[in-house]
Amino acid sequence: MRGAARLPGRLRDAWDRPLTAYYVILGGSLLITVLGLVMVYSASMIQALRYGLPSTYYFRKQLLAVAIGSVLLYAAARMPVRVHRALAYPLLLGSVFLMCLVQVPGIGESVNGNTNWISVGGPFQLQPSEFGKLALVLWGADLLARKGDKGLLVQWKHLLVPLIPVTVLLLGLIMLGGDMGTTVILTAILFGMLWLAGAPTRLFAGVLGGAAGLAGLAIVTSPNRMDRLHCIAASDPGNGCWQAVHGIYALASGGWFGSGLGASVEKWGELPEPHTDFIFAVTGEELGLAGTLSVLALFAALGYAGIRVAGRTEDPFVRFAAGGVTTWITAQAVINIGAVLGLLPIAGVPLPLFSYGGSALLPTMFAIGLLISFAKNEPAARAALAVRGRRSGRNSPSRAMTRTMRRYVTRRPSGER
Repeated sequence: MRGAARLPGRLRDAWDRPLTAYYVILGGSLLITVLGLVMVYSASMIQALRYGLPSTYYFRKQLLAVAIGSVLLYAAARMPVRVHRALAYPLLLGSVFLMCLVQVPGIGESVNGNTNWISVGGPFQLQPSEFGKLALVLWGADLLARKGDKGLLVQWKHLLVPLIPVTVLLLGLIMLGGDMGTTVILTAILFGMLWLAGAPTRLFAGVLGGAAGLAGLAIVTSPNRMDRLHCIAASDPGNGCWQAVHGIYALASGGWFGSGLGASVEKWGELPEPHTDFIFAVTGEELGLAGTLSVLALFAALGYAGIRVAGRTEDPFVRFAAGGVTTWITAQAVINIGAVLGLLPIAGVPLPLFSYGGSALLPTMFAIGLLISFAKNEPAARAALAVRGRRSGRNSPSRAMTRTMRRYVTRRPSGER
């Protein structure tokens, strides 16, 4: 009983350690990515065979994306903040240019009714709007940090311009292709950064109301989006809600611990997009409630660690960028999982680090590298890493052997060889 009473205090002390956020972000993202690779292979093998492809086709493409993303993550984690800030404008301009190319006939490609893709050769495609999320985070953080240093964020016009017009430009280019799910994510990033910038409640509510009005207009003017809205909590797959209802069937049949890896029934043609938008449903069927709660816990830990990084830093750019990345990943996870659970309309967004898709994975892994870089560069974390490095160097076998040999040579008679 005494040990149980002390447990909350010990957990609080462990969480307050300087390197906790660093290890949580690194370990949580690694676990999500590895588990995602396993589930992509399990959920996609039947889909690949149906198209006459090898069963490992989608898995190998995802593994290649993870390998490239790991390089990007490592590079982002090693870059100093000034390099991150220097990338903001080139990345924004490049994303806008690619999103304009998507709308050029003969260059842009349509997937599931949305024209947001560019073919880069062979079976590989690029979705520029995914890189627009990273561009908005870096550019918006740099813009707000520079204005904050000059004391301009107390004025509404400097808080909104040019942040709102540039975001509207990105949203308009994405909506031209019909991808409302990605526009919701970018809008969430915008609101997260405005909140961190200290936007007044009236201004925040006004922007939120305007965005809600535009979203409602986009929904009521599209029969497809209205059908998706009607599928919330649906129980009849015959009313255009086949995917939503079969996602619930998959989760319901998983039980506590699932039917086992590879034993999903819904992926045999019943559940559309089992390895992308609805991979969480296959995870629930094969790994059960325990598996889905584990995924939720990993995303919750990742989000909380990102909030801690944003809250503890003294650098305004780091605060805005960490808050933007955290909002991006958590909002996208909530929208994807909410759609699978039947609580939200199906938005067509992947589960970050988990679903199949290299275009979504690469910028997300770079963003995780940003969080890792920010977490380990906190003053307390930097000091802890320096102390740990000195200890490991002092206790390494080579150092210990060198000290031993020196003592041995000192004790030998001077005439011996």
